[in-house]
Amino acid sequence: MKRLALAVAALGFALGARPAVAQEMMKMKMAEGEEVEFTAQVVDLSCKVVYGLTGEEHRMCAQVCADKGIPLVLLHEGEIYLPVDKAMPGTGANEQLKPHAEQEVNVKGKVIERGGLKTIIIESVEVV
Repeated sequence: MKRLALAVAALGFALGARPAVAQEMMKMKMAEGEEVEFTAQVVDLSCKVVYGLTGEEHRMCAQVCADKGIPLVLLHEGEIYLPVDKAMPGTGANEQLKPHAEQEVNVKGKVIERGGLKTIIIESVEVV
């Protein structure tokens, strides 16, 4: 009986907390950013930074790493842009970028820079 009471209490707490969390999320304001369009290479962050691996011969490896959760990022003029999602909670951009791994793409989106980290909310991406 105690277990049932605890389960009901936990469920009530969880359901009661959700509206509060939703209200807090509604108060959040997205950071200002700059609308951009540029050509970049989609790279596997881990292999690029740690091992210097990139290019068509690394394409399948980059896709496998993306499936494992390693972020695919955009490399543009020596700068790395980490794709982020404006949804809460975010979902990342690996599924969007995986078909273009190790390829040149034209990307449109909103760049937000904080603490030296360049991020981009991708609006569209297509192979050049």
